[in-house]
Amino acid sequence: MAVNRYDQRKGYEEQEARAIGTEYARADLLPTADAVKIRSLLSSYLDQRVLLYTSRDERQLRQINAQTTRLQGEMWSIVAKAGAAQPTPVASLILAGMNDVLNSEGYSQAARRNRIPISAWTLLITLSIFCNLMMGYGAHRRDAFLFLVLPVALSISLFLIADIDSPSRGLIRVQPENLESVVESLHSQ
Repeated sequence: MAVNRYDQRKGYEEQEARAIGTEYARADLLPTADAVKIRSLLSSYLDQRVLLYTSRDERQLRQINAQTTRLQGEMWSIVAKAGAAQPTPVASLILAGMNDVLNSEGYSQAARRNRIPISAWTLLITLSIFCNLMMGYGAHRRDAFLFLVLPVALSISLFLIADIDSPSRGLIRVQPENLESVVESLHSQ
């Protein structure tokens, strides 16, 4: 479960980067003043999204989420106003692209909140305790080394599962490689 969720978070990070890059390119289709505003907002938005993946501080994460929400509102109001002023297929394309940007962030956030249920953790821990009890009961006349193998293996396994299942803490985290690649491509332009 944890590995599938980790892969899902990686996939959503990739989709988010793709949506932001596409909308940045589509900004050319807007009037010049709106295009400049959207590009600036998308660049700031992209920086916030990269920070979300790299930050570990809960307070900073809340600030990043608040800033992201504010930027989303500003970007949507600009493209919605432009779309209402000229309801053309091109305006629809820009609106759809911004909708993809906003939706991809929502999917990423949902994937970050999707964790292993408490009942599954309870089952894993209960099974680990009983396995250790059975091993200990059977190993009382055997080598002491064998007595330690199962508890150590289970401890490492549970630690890795918990680490993978924790998107903003731990050692194994989704790196914003795709988002950083978009940042680099935008700065090179």
